[in-house]
Amino acid sequence: MKKILMIALFLLVSQTVNGQVLISLLFGETLNTGKIEFGLDGGVHLASISGIDQGQKLFSWNLGFYFDIKLPDSSWMVHTGVIVKSTLGMVDQPVYSLNDEDLDAAFNSGSVATRLQYFNVPIMIKYKINKHFFVEGGPMLGLLHKAKDEFTNSVKETDDLTYQLDVKERYHPLDAGIMVGVGYRLMGGNGMNLGVRYYYGLVDIKIDDSTPDQYNRSLYFSLGIPIGVGKTTNEGKK
Repeated sequence: MKKILMIALFLLVSQTVNGQVLISLLFGETLNTGKIEFGLDGGVHLASISGIDQGQKLFSWNLGFYFDIKLPDSSWMVHTGVIVKSTLGMVDQPVYSLNDEDLDAAFNSGSVATRLQYFNVPIMIKYKINKHFFVEGGPMLGLLHKAKDEFTNSVKETDDLTYQLDVKERYHPLDAGIMVGVGYRLMGGNGMNLGVRYYYGLVDIKIDDSTPDQYNRSLYFSLGIPIGVGKTTNEGKK
């Protein structure tokens, strides 16, 4: 019943998530072994872009899947996977010219939100302090698949005027940086993972070298849900 409810919840958000996650969810128990733990990983994050003086952090959500690969020393493992849905960027930035008099007039008093959508792959070393607490850290690689500047201006008390501009050609397709985090494991070390992670981008994301260097930053609040771990654990005790 628990698995059916999780699948139903996942289907509600599947329009914005790569179909690989759904396949992984359906076969999660098969992917879990005594040496590898598979699960869903998601949550919310606060993103910003270092090098932009004006603007506010972007609040968004993320979703993906993970693998914890156990090393010979049971306290150490490799944490990897794919964050399929992950939007970085900033909001409430000053508007710039769209080279169109009508559009410039319409959004003159508005703001711009930069939304950069990546497929992110963390490759971190995780250390279990005890059954519950763990720390982790390592590189994370990102592949940019969408980039938009969204212009917004309030024209009425309840309505907003919006315009989206595709700006993918302004950004490098690859991003890379360091991610570190701490977490807590529920149910005696076999349940869900609650964690806080920070991503520090090391690659200038803008192609235009005439502008100040810009780097992705993001604070993640994550929830990891292992699939089939209880079944695997019980089988191992037989």
